[in-house]
Amino acid sequence: MYVIKNSEQLSLMGKASRITAEALLVAKEIIRPGISTAEIDRRLKRFIEKCGATPSFLGYNGFPASACISVNDEVIHGIPSERRILSEGDIVKVDVGARYRGYNGDSARTFPVGKVSDEALRLISVTEKSFYEAAKFLRAGCRIGDVGHAVEDFVISNGFSVVKEYTGHGVGADLHEDPMIPNHGTSGKGTRLYADMTVAIEPMVNQGNEAVRVKPDGWTVVTLDGKLSAHYENTVAITNGEPIILTLAE
Repeated sequence: MYVIKNSEQLSLMGKASRITAEALLVAKEIIRPGISTAEIDRRLKRFIEKCGATPSFLGYNGFPASACISVNDEVIHGIPSERRILSEGDIVKVDVGARYRGYNGDSARTFPVGKVSDEALRLISVTEKSFYEAAKFLRAGCRIGDVGHAVEDFVISNGFSVVKEYTGHGVGADLHEDPMIPNHGTSGKGTRLYADMTVAIEPMVNQGNEAVRVKPDGWTVVTLDGKLSAHYENTVAITNGEPIILTLAE
C-alpha cells in the first residue's frame, strides 16, 4: 500500500534527500582515473555521517557497503572493491541513500571517468533525459503506466533499451515502499499517483538489449551482452502540480 506523507515527514524526506544529493556531488568531485570504488564508498560514508545521517544501503538486505558503485556493463548493485580501479574511458554509476531521523533519500548518477566515447556520453544523456520525460507525469492523478511509458518511449526512440527486471519505487521510512514503478508501461494504466507520495524514479538504460544477469556475488547486475549501461535516479515528492525533485543539488 502506498504511503502518503504529512508535512513533518515531507520535511524529513527533504533533509535526507538533500544529504543524498550532496553525497553525489562528493562522488562527482573525486571520481577520476586511478581511484578505487572502495575509496569512493568510504568518502561517501564519511560525508553522510558528518551530516548527521546514516548510509541507507549499508547492511540493507545484507548489502556490504554504503553505496552501489557499478562500472561500464554493470547496471546496478555493484559492490565497491579495493581491486576495482577506475580507468580513463569508464562510466561509473553511483547509487546512494542517506537516512535522516528515520527517513530516506535515494538517488543515482552516471559519471564519465576522464574522456569517454561520444556514444557513452549519449547513453548517459538519454538516461538522464528519460527521467525528465517521466517527470512530466509525476503529479497527482497520473498513473504509473504513464511514467513508465514516458521512459521507455524516449529511450527506444533514441536507440537504447530499458531494463525491465528492476524498477523505481516508493521511498520514505522504508527505503523501498509501494508502489513499484517500472521503466516501461501503458499510458493510463496502473496505480494512480496522489499528492504527498514520495517516489524514487530510476531509469536504467542499456546500450544494447535489455537482458541482464546477476553475477555470482549475488548483487551485481550486468548486461547480458556486455555493453554499457547507465542509471539516473531522483527522489520526488508528488504534488497536484509540478513535482518537487528532492535530490537535486548544485
